[in-house]
Order: sequence, then C-alpha cells, then structure tokens
Amino acid sequence: MNRFMPALVLILVGIVCPNLLADQRPNILWLTSEDHGPEMGCYGDQLARTPNVDALAAKGMLFTRAWSCAPVCAPARTAIISGLYPSSSGGLHMRSMVPLPETIKLYPEFLREAGYYCTNNSKEDYNCRKPAKLWDDSSGKAHWRNRDEGQPFFAVFNSTKSHESQIRTRPHQAVTDPAKVRVPAYHPDTPEVRQDWAQYYDKVSEADADAGRHLQELEQAGLADDTIVFYYGDHGSGMPRSKRWPSNSGLHVPMVVYFPEKWRHLAPEEYRPGGRSDRMVNFVDLAPTVLSLANIKPPAWIQGHAFAGPHQAKPPEFLFGERGRMDERYDLVRSVTDGRYVYLRNYFPHVSQAQRVTYQFQTPTTRLWWERFEQGLTNDAQSIFWRVPKAPEELYDLQSDPDEVRNLADSPEHQAVLERLRRAQREHAAATRDVCFLPEGEIHTRSEGSAPYAIARDDARYPFERIIAAAELASNLDAGALPELKQRLTDSDSAVRYWAALGHLMRGREAVSGNEAGLKAALGDSSPYVRIVAAHALVQFGAASHHASALETLAELAPPQTNGVLVSMFALGVIEALGDRAESLRPLVREMKPQGPSPDGRFNSYVPRLIQSISGG
Repeated sequence: MNRFMPALVLILVGIVCPNLLADQRPNILWLTSEDHGPEMGCYGDQLARTPNVDALAAKGMLFTRAWSCAPVCAPARTAIISGLYPSSSGGLHMRSMVPLPETIKLYPEFLREAGYYCTNNSKEDYNCRKPAKLWDDSSGKAHWRNRDEGQPFFAVFNSTKSHESQIRTRPHQAVTDPAKVRVPAYHPDTPEVRQDWAQYYDKVSEADADAGRHLQELEQAGLADDTIVFYYGDHGSGMPRSKRWPSNSGLHVPMVVYFPEKWRHLAPEEYRPGGRSDRMVNFVDLAPTVLSLANIKPPAWIQGHAFAGPHQAKPPEFLFGERGRMDERYDLVRSVTDGRYVYLRNYFPHVSQAQRVTYQFQTPTTRLWWERFEQGLTNDAQSIFWRVPKAPEELYDLQSDPDEVRNLADSPEHQAVLERLRRAQREHAAATRDVCFLPEGEIHTRSEGSAPYAIARDDARYPFERIIAAAELASNLDAGALPELKQRLTDSDSAVRYWAALGHLMRGREAVSGNEAGLKAALGDSSPYVRIVAAHALVQFGAASHHASALETLAELAPPQTNGVLVSMFALGVIEALGDRAESLRPLVREMKPQGPSPDGRFNSYVPRLIQSISGG
C-alpha cells in the first residue's frame, strides 16, 4: 500500500465528512459562578443547599485544593483566559487593560482554530486586551445550541447570583437561618454579620440552581454523554476578608469536573466517579487543561499545568496567589500554599488588609466591623484586618487555624516551613518575571510600543533582581536596612528608587528624619512615583520646614489632566492618607477636573471617588 494513502484518506474524510472528525473531540461546558468559596454540600458544608453541583460531584470528582490566582474577578479571569499569572502579564491591577505580545494567544483562539464553536454567556472582565473576534458569541444570548450541526462546542455560562452585590441587596426573602451560620473568627458575631452570611448561603443556592438549569438543558438535548463539564467559582466569598484578600479565605474555590464514560480516557489520572482529588489546581491550569482536552498541546509560554487530557502535566508542589490595586487602592501582596500552610508576603505593610475600597464598604458587615474596631470593641483576631502596619510576613496552619488568624511567622517551631514557602514565593516571582513590582504607571510607560510581559523579560528595561531586592529590603521593616535604602535612593533605575523611598516611609519618623536631605532631593526625581512617595514621607514624618515643598509636589502631580490618571490616582491616594496634614490641598482637589489621559475608560471612576473622599463629599 502506498505509504501516503492513510494520510490522504484522513484529509479526504476531513473535507468530505467533517462531522466524523468532530465526533472525536468532546464538547466542553464550563459552569461558573461569582464570589463564592467551597461553601457547598459536596465540600461537607452542612448548611449549604447545593443539590445540583452536589449531584455533579457525586458522579464526577471534586478538587479539594483549587485556588484562584487572585481574590477578585478581573485578574482571576485574566489568568483563566491567558494561562498566565496576572503579575506576569501585567494584568493584575483592577481594569488595567494591558496588551499582550502578538505571539501570545488566548485559549478560545486555539479552540476556534481547531473547529470548536466557542461561546461565553456573558461576563468577560479581563485586564488584558483581546482580539476583536475572541468568541463566536459573547453575550447574554450566547449558547452552544447556535453552533453548526455536528460542530463540537466549548461553552461558558456564568452565574452572577452569588456576586458580592447580592449579599447586601435588600429586601431579601431569607431561607437560611442566621442562627445556624458559623461566623469565622475574624468577623464580629453580630446579627448584622449573621444576616449577611445567611444571605450569602441563599445566593450560593441560587447559583447552584443556575448550574442545574444548564445541566438539564444538556440532558434534554441528548448531549450529556458527549460533554465534559466543569463547575467552579471565580474566587472566595464576597464577604470582607475573603474577596480581595489573597489568603485561603479569598482564593480557595469549589471545582468539580465530570467526564462521561465516552471521554473517561481524557480524565485526570486520579479520576474516580464520586471521588476527591488533593491535586493542586490553580486558575492558570484551566487554559492548558481545556487545550489538552481538545488534543491541542499547550504552548510552552503557558504557565499553568494541564490536569486532564493527553497532555496532563505533573502536579505542582505549590499554589500561588496575588493582590494588586483594588479599584483606587494600591497594595502588593503575594501568597503561596502547600495545601496545609499559607504564606503571605506583604510588600506594602504600611496599608491595612482592609483599605477603604468604596464598593466593599457597601456591605453591612464591613461598615459594622469598622465601627466596632474604631470603638475598640474587636478582639485580636477581628482587629488584624484593620491594623497598620501589616506584618511583612504571615504564616498560617490551615489544619489548626482554618480562619487564618494566628500568625506563625515568628514561631521558632515553624521556621523551616516559613523558609520553604518564602523561597517558593521568591522563586515563583523570578520564574514568572513578576512585572508588578513596578509602579503601575511604569508598567505602561516602560512597555509602550510593546507589552508588559515582553519588557519583563528584558533586563535592560526591567532589571528584575535589582527591583525585587529593593522591594524586599524596603518592606521587611528592619531598621538595619536604612543605610542600604539611603544608597538605593540614588540608583539609576526609577523603580529601585521608588522602593527605597517607600522603605523610608514604611519605617516612619526615625528613618525619615535620618535622611531628610535624600528625600528632599527625591522631590525633584524624574519619576513622579518617587516624588510622590518622598512627599508623603516628608509631610507625614519630616520636619515642618520640608512640608511646603512636599505639598507643592503633590499639588503639581495630582491633577489628571496634566499628569494622567495613573499618576493622579497615586498622588490623590497620598493626599487622602495624609488627612489634615494636607488640608491646604483640599480646595485644589475640590476644584479638580477628574478627566485625563488614561490606559482605558474603565479607570474613569477611580479619580472621581478619590476627589469626593478628599473633599468630604
């Protein structure tokens, strides 16, 4: 037989009868929901009413150690769509809208090229820019039913029923008894908090019902035996200290997978119907996994690990999380878990876990919790959320402390664990080239004409080791680091100088008074971010003789029309933090026009909110 004949037959079959080849590829259905952790019956929660996902888990398998990359929607979805950690692509900060290199494609592009009909119903909310035709349909009407006959589909249906906003929507028809709720150790146990938690459980039930309707559609269409199903939440619950905080409470998500018999050979190696897997699964693993299920080899640049299909990878040893700017509030936290211990590295210890994110303060629990803290009515576990400074390092044992309120970072018995997780976090940052150690504005300016992911791999444009070393030195709060911080305040790289200035600010009055001349010189730095931090340090902790020039610097840099929205946000945040010390700038802020050059229109609400807060509106 001619050796080319088998290949020719396959080509002809593909042309004449494409459905025959399509039959060799599974349909894939993702059912997702917002702002809820593993508070579900299949995860052992006795208060939960989630019969549909419980039934899916009973015939499928659930992952006990699944983490979102980020504890808030946009960066979490950015990780999923790209297969890259948001800190690596530059898409960590809320609505940052960074470009990706042309060589990087989002996973629906691969699937569509392979013949899949790809739909998303309907939320996108990515922090990275996408091609004009990413999905066949991304809308409230998107559905696998609209595909060509015989065409394999990949479909996402997202439920918003459990979103943070729904926890506080009143009136609400209560189902869950607030008296039966377990209030975590970090929340005050009050009727208001119990009501919010009870309503959260009710909303998770509604999200479960949405999943049930989509599963029923599949059954009625006769496609249940042909379709691999995933169910997962996009991060932890919408309650404060879950959403937005990158500890286990904000990152642990439910994830259930079901492989019908026809496609059992594509299932994870440990798959057993009704089983549980302790494999570490992170959101960057979803893109390579869905590509593997479609028999597409994940490209080398994808940072996740496929956990199903012919291209399954070895399970990772750790899971990683990250937090950046939340709306108008800046922070920089990295986290890692080995499944038992959770380690957090706080690079901005001078701001609280809470910060005053306007949206978060609309939840009754947040407001009441803050009031009780201000009145001295919270215990130690309940006060951690609000305290400043944060500990530079946190370590929690989920086995003995599932609420993560007993920091073991200084425990002599846990130093080996601390060092192992600290090293894992540092190696991960280096391996992924975490670009978010730059001030956010510099992520955009340094990558102009390129992409943050690309410049992060160019030591000339992003000297990573020097910058992260400065960040670690600045944020460890060791008083002995001050001489080196003084030296780095004159480094040739603006991001190193930025961290050196922050190191002075974080250490307070003694550090600032010991180098007022250096900080005064930094008011004339070429980087607006160095200037803003230096001004903050001098006004808050410096001699009165330096206040006028420091306030003048903030006044110059705050208007978005002349400096752009990103510089303005940073300067206005400092003016707000200075409170009465910056009283003389309030008239300027009150009259300030909020518009200015911006990476994207999605930033438009941040400057107005800061202006309103400073003006007392």
